[in-house]
Amino acid sequence: MQTHGIHHLTAVSARIADNHRFYTRVLGMRLVKRSVNQDDVSAYHLFYADGVGTPGTDMTFFDWPVGPERPGTHAVTRTFLRVLDGESVAWWKTRLAEQGVATGEVEERDGRATLLFQDGEGQRLGLVADGGAGDAPTPWEASPVPTRHQIRGLGPILLSVPDPGPTDRVLVAALGMKAVRRYRASNGEGAEADIIVYAMGGEGPHAELHVAAEPHLPPTRPGAGGVHHVAFRVHDDAYEAWAAHLNRLGIPNSGAVDRYYFRSLYFREPNGILFELATDGPGFGVDEDMATLGEEVVLPPFLEPRRTEILAGLKPID
Repeated sequence: MQTHGIHHLTAVSARIADNHRFYTRVLGMRLVKRSVNQDDVSAYHLFYADGVGTPGTDMTFFDWPVGPERPGTHAVTRTFLRVLDGESVAWWKTRLAEQGVATGEVEERDGRATLLFQDGEGQRLGLVADGGAGDAPTPWEASPVPTRHQIRGLGPILLSVPDPGPTDRVLVAALGMKAVRRYRASNGEGAEADIIVYAMGGEGPHAELHVAAEPHLPPTRPGAGGVHHVAFRVHDDAYEAWAAHLNRLGIPNSGAVDRYYFRSLYFREPNGILFELATDGPGFGVDEDMATLGEEVVLPPFLEPRRTEILAGLKPID
């Protein structure tokens, strides 16, 4: 049983119209699905990705009217977005400056050219050169970013925990990851941490989870600008086996959850961070033409009878 890369990451925004503008017009990602949180239909669930929503390229947001996150440990603390190479990282430093987005300096981090920055709500992000590793994304033709420099997908994802030991046991024994190296790096906020790199199936940042040991930090207080959960890719035909695997290991979990665009299993690792296992299929084309993804609010079939009520509770984002 082995996960084979990052599937998506879901974060929280309290200013969803600003969020939509930033991720589509500044970062040049495509809004491939405009839907609602299936467990809280008062909130948008927006999916930003490559041109077709390839698994591993999705950064998604819940629209919740909450205060800002108080950063700390027991949380995902930075989401890295992959670009092709060091030339693209340098190009992005110039573009972000032109868009009024403050960044750090281009630096080498774990052997890769990297640029740290935040969105307007403090969501901690980074660009990293992946050298062409992972599945080839599909460019978005309408992106304001040239094809060569478009974001290629997610990874690595950085977690902070006070004690990496219990997390390690779940990553290795339950998810089939392997600790492959360590490095020391800044958290972007004036402190350094020792970081363990866990590899999933395949080589490259798209298939890596980085775990920082930060016992001196207080627990994160969730809020806008923070991450809700990170999802890992599992093969479609192994979904039932994964559910049985978690149960056999005695890991409390959600049981089967059909999200319509993929199937999911949810559980918390020992330091409290919410993980999801998600299938690649069936994908975002099951209820929309690929040419018009994300242009209208779409609902899974079980919510469709409530469409009028749900749409009345949503605010415009365009």
